[in-house]
Amino acid sequence: MKTVDVIIPTCRPDADFRKLVERLCRQTVLPGNILIINTEKRLWDDAPFDKEKLGTEARQCGVHLDVRHITKEEFDHGGTRNTAASFSKADIVLFMTQDALPADRYLIERLLEAFEKDEKIAAAYARQLPRKDCGAIERFTRKFNYGEEGCIKSAEDLPRLGIKTYFCSNVCAAYDRDAYEKLGGFKKKTIFNEDMIFAAGLIKNGFRIAYEPQAKVIHSHHYSAVQQFRRNFDMAVSQAQNPEIFEGLPSEGEGIKLVKETAAYLCRIKKAYLLPKLVWQSAWKYAGYLLGKNYCRLPQKIVERCSMNKNFWKN
Repeated sequence: MKTVDVIIPTCRPDADFRKLVERLCRQTVLPGNILIINTEKRLWDDAPFDKEKLGTEARQCGVHLDVRHITKEEFDHGGTRNTAASFSKADIVLFMTQDALPADRYLIERLLEAFEKDEKIAAAYARQLPRKDCGAIERFTRKFNYGEEGCIKSAEDLPRLGIKTYFCSNVCAAYDRDAYEKLGGFKKKTIFNEDMIFAAGLIKNGFRIAYEPQAKVIHSHHYSAVQQFRRNFDMAVSQAQNPEIFEGLPSEGEGIKLVKETAAYLCRIKKAYLLPKLVWQSAWKYAGYLLGKNYCRLPQKIVERCSMNKNFWKN
């Protein structure tokens, strides 16, 4: 059995983060280490759980909890994860976010099994299930992006899948260490999409990516329209800054398809009264995406106000 370490960047960890660590320590295949790169030590110290007790409980399960701190100025979506990965010697590095919870005890086992399906698989990502309090629109978005059918993606799928060929989410994604190191890890100085940028590199180098729906995490958002705007702005900035990957593979088609299918879903479940909200949110998302694609033409102050990751523009 291959060894695995879990890497989690944190900032303001809450009670759900404690649940995440606890569930990782109850997996059928245990990680050797849970490596945490936390932004701002004072925010870790103020977290609403007993840090020493959490570390002790992990050790009792045979898992080492390793916590390291950085400043908010040092945080980078790609670089921070690379720093954490440098402390790992495991065969597989599993990246997660602090708000993703394993849905059962088989998350790591199922992700490791995905690598056995094809020797060229270098990454495997999990299915994301909505939280119980998730709204109808976001619930369908989870279903749209993370269906019940698994797949293995390669360069041969680009004509059929387009940009979705590169789709891979670090909310919960495992990478083969040899392939990860061969490509030099995630791109540094990235505002967003470090996972898709790296996945594109894997595809272009002849590797394959597995979507494993039997590996499940609970993860969904309650973004406001403004938050959706800023998130899509940053996503579009990352695409504009990496034309060698995203040029010729526009996201607009997938966005339009999502809106249409969400509208049909709302009508089907007799929640057509949410259609105005869908249109409102979609307009904000598209506005953010459009401005992000053209961020170079905007004044710096406007760019910073539009962005979710404001520190990115100060470094």
